[in-house]
Amino acid sequence: MKELQSVLSIVSDGLKTLAKGVEAIAEKVDEVAKTQGPVKPKRKKPATATAKKKAAKKPAQKAAKKKEAGSATDTDKVLNVIGSSKKGASTAAILQKTGYNQKKIANIIYRLRKQQKIKSVEKGVYVKL
Repeated sequence: MKELQSVLSIVSDGLKTLAKGVEAIAEKVDEVAKTQGPVKPKRKKPATATAKKKAAKKPAQKAAKKKEAGSATDTDKVLNVIGSSKKGASTAAILQKTGYNQKKIANIIYRLRKQQKIKSVEKGVYVKL
């Protein structure tokens, strides 16, 4: 029993020492904060209707510039590869002719099928509509 009391008193003394150390650190932090001056929180700009309109116009302008330049998009390139083959183009052929990775081709084919620009003749073979 005496051993337990002595261990508890040692732990208690250690905790008191730690508490004093933490208080000293807190005082130093307060001193440093006072010398640096008050920290002003950054204000967020409220979203306004004009900001939303401007944001909506930017993508439309960028898309218009791309089409004006005459550069074909990745989707257009895949659609041209599919359209140029009479019996349909397989994903392997599209991969070889475009140089895109499998995931990109799968995403483009998915998009073209949803737009009903191509259809699947058999698994992995697509024809232009």
